[in-house]
Amino acid sequence: MSIIPAGQNIFVIDLEYLVPLEQVEPLIEAHRTFLDKYYASKRFLASGAKVPRSGGVILAVAESRAEVEQLITEDPFHANKIARYSITEFQPRMTAEGLR
Repeated sequence: MSIIPAGQNIFVIDLEYLVPLEQVEPLIEAHRTFLDKYYASKRFLASGAKVPRSGGVILAVAESRAEVEQLITEDPFHANKIARYSITEFQPRMTAEGLR
């Protein structure tokens, strides 16, 4: 089974917190619920906090940037203006065994 379906690209979603961590913490559980939804639908491959903790990174799989931009609107961090998002799309040419 392929983790990156044919016709889809990988997207690096880079979150940068716009507020102090004290304002981020109350929304962490809701943010994780958002992540869980897209892990379940196989849209997210990996995610986690940056080091140092200035935001986070999500690796996503999708057919288009527009799809990724739409799903980001569901993130409580986005709805509450907690983070800024940068999206980088790339077409994997080489992958570890099992990814394609």
